[in-house]
Amino acid sequence: MMNIFIKKNSLVVRESFSNTDTIQLKDQIILWIDLLHPTFEEVAYIAKTYKLDIPTKEEREEIEQSARYWEDSTSVTINSFFLVRPAKLQLHNETVTFILYNGILFTIRYGDFKVFDEIQQRVLASPKNFEDGFDLISKIYEVRVEKDADMLEEVGHETKILRKEVFDKDQPDYTNILQRLSNLQEINMSVRDSLADKRRAITALLKSDKIDMDTKKNLNIVLKDLNSLVEFATVNMNILDNVQSLFTNQINIEQNKIIKLFTVATMAMMPPTLIGTIYGMNFKNMPELEWAFGYPIAIIVMVVSTILPVLYFKKKGWL
Repeated sequence: MMNIFIKKNSLVVRESFSNTDTIQLKDQIILWIDLLHPTFEEVAYIAKTYKLDIPTKEEREEIEQSARYWEDSTSVTINSFFLVRPAKLQLHNETVTFILYNGILFTIRYGDFKVFDEIQQRVLASPKNFEDGFDLISKIYEVRVEKDADMLEEVGHETKILRKEVFDKDQPDYTNILQRLSNLQEINMSVRDSLADKRRAITALLKSDKIDMDTKKNLNIVLKDLNSLVEFATVNMNILDNVQSLFTNQINIEQNKIIKLFTVATMAMMPPTLIGTIYGMNFKNMPELEWAFGYPIAIIVMVVSTILPVLYFKKKGWL
């Protein structure tokens, strides 16, 4: 599907097309062409009409990190990570392609992102704020970075709650805590990768001579926010690693308590076991066999020999 934003006088109108046969771009002042889940025919039509080299979905995923931005005399192409969370699936980064050509922004995406819906509404409501495609991509990055910042703040808040639960609860649910810890680490890493990718793209874009000073000013502000957020994500990751270490130590402490308990029980049962073994041999010349109170005396000695080691361990502070 293609959403085409066309300038008409002081307004911007949106026209949506699901078939390339009905598109009429001639004599139109185009601001933005947004291709959402595009078909091969739609990509081919745009590539032919504007003489652009548009990478396929498979090619975009194979692009190396160092080659996700390139520029020639007429266009700028950026492949940038955007976070997406499909239903019942983990949060992950998906590549969105931006192409800037003669002031027109082309976006090729295979995921539904709220940021694009929000920007489209802003374009229609305040067309004066968007003179060309560079203004659009600057605002898209600005809004997306704000949403990434909100996600990092949420991760930080959940991390603090998780850290308290590791110590505050008498019987913590270790499986639940471990699962939440893993999810928070995964989200934080995904956001950090997304932010780092945007930082590389904006740093390269700022070196271009195709954008005006106002757009560069806005992008510099976004870049400063990105630098702060990458540091914030690194701090979050360090805190999560610390929580994981504390969690592991807590489990080790609980296991040591159990081992200590079994060790004390084993040591306490050794003397009565020895006594029971000796008097269970039943040799013919054992004088204790003729004692009238031999059995109760043996029982008492066994009980006393069990209690004495326990009292000794308590006195030493081992229990």
